[in-house]
Amino acid sequence: MISMCDKRVLVTGSGTGIGRGIALEFARQGAVVGVHYSRSAAGADELVREITAAGGRAEAFQADLTEVTSPPALARSAAAFLGGLDVLVNNAGITMNRPFALTTVEQFDTLYAVNVRAPYFLTQALLPELEGSGGVVINISSIHAYEGCTEHSVYAGTRGAIVAFTRQLAIELAPRGVRVVGIAPGSVPVPNYFKATPDIDAEQAIRECGEGIPCGFAGTPQDIANVAVFLASDAGRYIVGQTLVVDGGTTSWMPFGDQYKRPLSIQFGQGYVPGV
Repeated sequence: MISMCDKRVLVTGSGTGIGRGIALEFARQGAVVGVHYSRSAAGADELVREITAAGGRAEAFQADLTEVTSPPALARSAAAFLGGLDVLVNNAGITMNRPFALTTVEQFDTLYAVNVRAPYFLTQALLPELEGSGGVVINISSIHAYEGCTEHSVYAGTRGAIVAFTRQLAIELAPRGVRVVGIAPGSVPVPNYFKATPDIDAEQAIRECGEGIPCGFAGTPQDIANVAVFLASDAGRYIVGQTLVVDGGTTSWMPFGDQYKRPLSIQFGQGYVPGV
């Protein structure tokens, strides 16, 4: 039941990290893939080469999702290449930690533009294609939508908005033949994480991260990709409006402690968010 053969898929933010893993797994399962990126052109081009070298079809599309005009333009370009659309994965997002008292309007607007406004209007622009195919929309949120973390007031708000958006849109689009679901990943160390922590040994950091997760290890992009392909397939057809938490048990435990009292020692959002 899990077959993506000849399905037409667009994955936003797929030049790196979780998005890359999702796009690659769809391609492995036979889908034609639109690879969207904002800044990571090298990563997107490398992914397209990897997919085509394996006998698949893919094309990279650049769009700066902070711009209001980008989602409709991306929708047109991707739909033209794909010849329609069966699956839209709204994965692109910006992570930023910033003390509440220091957060600027520009930083707030940047995160909401990419993390909330872009998936909203990209889905809207692609609705005719999704209706035509009886398609699936998969919105990527985060466990930040469900649990608090120091200095993440803006980011967590965007992730919570995606959970609510997924639930509401699913009810509105179900009668039109479009299924909407979501995924809330837990800790998945990706290259951008280590850009923010250049002095940390990556392998050691991943091991230590896993020690604090009930399953005993940190997640990988492949873990999220497996769930995305399942949700997009007929095997997931009865899942509507739900956001599946994929976190190794992180949100199931009670972390009594005082970590929340201390400021974070790392800075996310560098190179993406103004003033960070």
